[in-house]
Amino acid sequence: MLDRRKFIKASALSAVALAVDKSSATAMVASNPLSIIGKPIVISTWDFGIPANKAAWKVLEKGGRALDAVEEGVHVPEADPSIQTVGYGGLPDRDGHVTLDACIMDEFGNCGAVAGLEHIVHPISVARMVMEKTPHVMLVGDGALQFALENGFKKENLLTKESEAAWKEWLKTAKYAPVMNVENKLYDKAAPTKLPGNQYNHDTIGMLAIDIKGNLSGACTTSGMAYKLRGRVGDSPIIGAGLYLDNEIGGATSTGVGEEVIRNVGSFLVVELMRQGFSPEEACKEAVMRIIKKKPEIAKKIQVGFLALNKKGEYGAYAIQTGFSYAVCTAEKNDLLIPGKSFYK
Repeated sequence: MLDRRKFIKASALSAVALAVDKSSATAMVASNPLSIIGKPIVISTWDFGIPANKAAWKVLEKGGRALDAVEEGVHVPEADPSIQTVGYGGLPDRDGHVTLDACIMDEFGNCGAVAGLEHIVHPISVARMVMEKTPHVMLVGDGALQFALENGFKKENLLTKESEAAWKEWLKTAKYAPVMNVENKLYDKAAPTKLPGNQYNHDTIGMLAIDIKGNLSGACTTSGMAYKLRGRVGDSPIIGAGLYLDNEIGGATSTGVGEEVIRNVGSFLVVELMRQGFSPEEACKEAVMRIIKKKPEIAKKIQVGFLALNKKGEYGAYAIQTGFSYAVCTAEKNDLLIPGKSFYK
């Protein structure tokens, strides 16, 4: 039978052991956070999502916040002039103006957006500043530019020689007809493909991430439809359309013809379907099917795709047309490109 003195001694030793274990665990988390707490993941639309994901992963692998990761991630295509659907080098509207749309959302439901923003390379960072420094969700046009300049952003010319040449070629016919999945052709560093002047594309990079604490954030940024009417805004900067997340459930983002996404509040719909028990792919498919059912003739001619990530780290996508792809980055794999399933083959 253990006497009182031995019991006190044993209890003290146990307390010391627990303290040592706790200290060691804390040190291990600090040196290698991925091995202890969680399994971060970042996913994004299209093949230019691969380098974007790698930039986001640099934040996540150090135990950083998902919000910081998605902002850093989408900075990559925003600043790449060879990607003519996002940021610097984006194809202009029909009057020759490059206008950018973006939104961002964090794990607390905070969100910020800009629309019709000119002269700023990183609209996603302006959107985050709207979220964190103002009582508003969205700023547009000249007001968004004024806000950006007042907060230290540099005014730059976003129209590159390549995009200006494509616009001038388009002006010869001014034909306004979408070319589906042209985004896959655009991002090819080894053999870049130039867009013919009578074509336009419609795309964004949408990115979703889960950090080591299990929290979600998302970002969405685009130069919108090329040769669009001046002032046109698509789904990308609209919370609930181009991007939405609920930290208890998951997140979703979209790509393609934004008008149809807006009409169905697409990304919000995907998240709510996941709340009801749908898998990410099933939820994306149902959102696509609603577009097809409402406007079957239009759906045959356009592309819309959804990408989703749930709280468990499960992901999936679905599109109207074949050709949509998305990139995935985890601790095990940093350059995975997956073809999304589609209704039309």
